Amino acid sequence: MSYHLFEVFGIELEYMLINSSDFKVNPIVDKLLTEKNGSLTSDVENGKIEWSNELVAHVVELKTNGPTADLENLPDLFAENIQEMNLLLEKFGSQLLPTASHPLMHPETEMQLWKHNYSKIYALYNRIFDCRGHGWSNVQSMHINLPFNGDAEFEKLHAAVRILLPIIPGLSASSPIFEGKFTGFKDARMQVYKTNQKEIPEMTGKVIPEQVFSKKEYSERIFEPINKAIKPHDTENILDHHFLNSRGAIARFDRGAVEIRVIDIQECPKADLAIAVFIIEALKLLVSEELVSLEDQKSWHENDLFSIFDAVIKSAEETAISNKRYLDIFDLIEKATVQEIWQKIYSLVKENISEKHRINIEFLLENGSLSSRILYSLGEDFTPEELTATYRKLGKCLAENEFFQN
Repeated sequence: MSYHLFEVFGIELEYMLINSSDFKVNPIVDKLLTEKNGSLTSDVENGKIEWSNELVAHVVELKTNGPTADLENLPDLFAENIQEMNLLLEKFGSQLLPTASHPLMHPETEMQLWKHNYSKIYALYNRIFDCRGHGWSNVQSMHINLPFNGDAEFEKLHAAVRILLPIIPGLSASSPIFEGKFTGFKDARMQVYKTNQKEIPEMTGKVIPEQVFSKKEYSERIFEPINKAIKPHDTENILDHHFLNSRGAIARFDRGAVEIRVIDIQECPKADLAIAVFIIEALKLLVSEELVSLEDQKSWHENDLFSIFDAVIKSAEETAISNKRYLDIFDLIEKATVQEIWQKIYSLVKENISEKHRINIEFLLENGSLSSRILYSLGEDFTPEELTATYRKLGKCLAENEFFQN
């Protein structure tokens, strides 16, 4: 069934499994799914939420079981599923951990690929890219799927998504630490995402998608170069170009949706859904052309958007944006921080948001990204003991569906 713009949504949340006693990642998603289902399958339907495996054996995904129009009840639905998972994991001395990166994981030695369904695809990926880096095995995210019906709707949606992508990490950054050290990036997940497929650069491009606004154009400029580049590696033809396209937002013409992938997972579903709702309302505003015409949105080259994005993944909401043309979109002059841009957007869309989500969005706008809150909480102390203590608090936030506060 095909849906029109903003009629329904698909939300996907990824979490890592850790051993509760030593805090290390625990590659037992197969045991969790088996415990729930009675036998191992890669997807388990649990009412309105589905559980599934990922590329690596310590990451589990929760997603809406098909498209939904109900964003009001999703934080509670996801929270209930997280509590159920944590109960099942107790048997294995394990639990779920939020945020986009484990602060002490060493992927070189700790990464294990999923060995069951789709393992042939994952093994091929590993052969081409060597998935032992942080960019493959320590990068949990939220994906938002947004529907479109036909080229005219795709054009509007893709144009709006491209404009918004560069500042999304200002809301969602939650990955400041790798291997016990501050990476210098509040969104280190997106920093490694840029280059984790450097062997075949056609797959990620500039993260911000090219100026393509129809199915035909997308096939010619994005899918065909990907297929050509992967051919020498994929001799058995087992990889699909929808699966291979790794830009920060990808067009899924097979299901009539654009999937946004630049969003770090937060400390709890309440925070994730606040960000999702805020992004959706910002996109509706752009699609309406109230701020800027469709033609102006389409005129942005990915390199210009990428340079903004590249600054934002470093400093998140504190990034000062001086690109006057970008600030003009939001009717801001001179310099503005990313936080100020989001505050301006919020002033324009808050009337369309329920009080439940408004309270949570306002918390984020007042307290900053999760990365900023984590770094503030740690001060200068990046010892394993302090990192473990802080991230245990984050695990508690996930279990109780509460915000992490300094």
